[in-house]
Amino acid sequence: MGIPGQFKKPRLSVNTCILTQMLFSLLFWRHVNTHCKISRCNSEYLAATQDVHSPSKNDAYCTALRSYSRCTRRTARTCRGNLAYHSAVYGIEDLMIQNNCSREGPTSPPWPPAPEPNKQSFGSLDICDYEKSYAHKHGQPPAYQHCAIFGDPHVRTFRNEFHTCRVEGSWPLLDNHYLFVQATSHLIAKGSNATTIGKLTIIFKDVKECIDQKVYQAEIDNLPAAFVDGSMNGGERPGGSSLAIHERSPGGHVEIRAAYIGTTIAVRQAGKQLSFSIRVAEEVAFSFTEEQDLQLCVGGCPLNQRISRSTCCHSGVDLAIEKARLLCKGKLPTEDVYFQSCVFDVVTSGDANFSLAAHDAFEDAKAFQKDLKVLHIFQADTTSCPRSSPILLLLPVAISGRQLHLYMLPFTGY
Repeated sequence: MGIPGQFKKPRLSVNTCILTQMLFSLLFWRHVNTHCKISRCNSEYLAATQDVHSPSKNDAYCTALRSYSRCTRRTARTCRGNLAYHSAVYGIEDLMIQNNCSREGPTSPPWPPAPEPNKQSFGSLDICDYEKSYAHKHGQPPAYQHCAIFGDPHVRTFRNEFHTCRVEGSWPLLDNHYLFVQATSHLIAKGSNATTIGKLTIIFKDVKECIDQKVYQAEIDNLPAAFVDGSMNGGERPGGSSLAIHERSPGGHVEIRAAYIGTTIAVRQAGKQLSFSIRVAEEVAFSFTEEQDLQLCVGGCPLNQRISRSTCCHSGVDLAIEKARLLCKGKLPTEDVYFQSCVFDVVTSGDANFSLAAHDAFEDAKAFQKDLKVLHIFQADTTSCPRSSPILLLLPVAISGRQLHLYMLPFTGY
């Protein structure tokens, strides 16, 4: 729309000029300020005048102009810097003068307010809601995978394998098209080979339709309920709220939900250690290239980094083992790998807080692993000492077969 002085032509030509420039403004400025509703005022005016063929001294035309003016006043606060808005205001004033329209008089009933955009979705297929999008495409809910790392540290892989590792330093847990997660471990104390997770870095990679790239970092005694940039969601994109952080326990438990990739992450601190658990859509978990081959959640710990939990069982620590077993039994009554890890960690570190880490990891597994058949993992490599000949320890290992490679490795620690 133009400025006063441009409306000197016959009325029909004026309307043509208004319509052309208004549509230009609408198209040009539609993305400049999402809070300014001038495009809605333009649309209402066009709809009200599309059947008015002779605007001169036409009550309907004046009614439309007054309604147009009222609409611009309602959106004035949010449109101060919008040129399309100011062009419309000047144009309305000029047209009302030329058509002898009084400022007071009837107006058209206002249109119902436009519905707020659904920030959980984008487009008709809800592409920022993974479950809805997947169900629409495949006619069934998606499959999910669970991975966790906790304690000294212990890794539960997507394939429900369970490894105890030394992995000092930084190691990638995930590295796919959507997520990068890195855990950094350090020695618990001088003279000890026990390691624990002291830092976690999680990168949610940019997804054009849904979120900006977001980075989350946690360290011992610093478990923030926000991303590194201070935000708590995925940004200003239509699906921004499909990524959100929720603080479950201040300084102790943070949950990050990424609905756009069907993912929930739990980050916890117990004592002086961090833990990580994830439930992720299978399609997302395995969306990586051959170059992204080192991921503890996918392949577990490298062979030369795996250690046996039974190594805590040597002479002189029987009393410590029994105390650890009693402590862990109170939190983990089923003697599965979580119980074994609890005993192993408490004995090797001397820190009772390791029992909390094992308990929390199992609670996350209950929430994230819906298949109860694989909730508990039982492996022959227990943390209790054999009560008779060491030869007896070989019997369950041989029976377990597929777990043999995990526990017949040379051990140099502890």
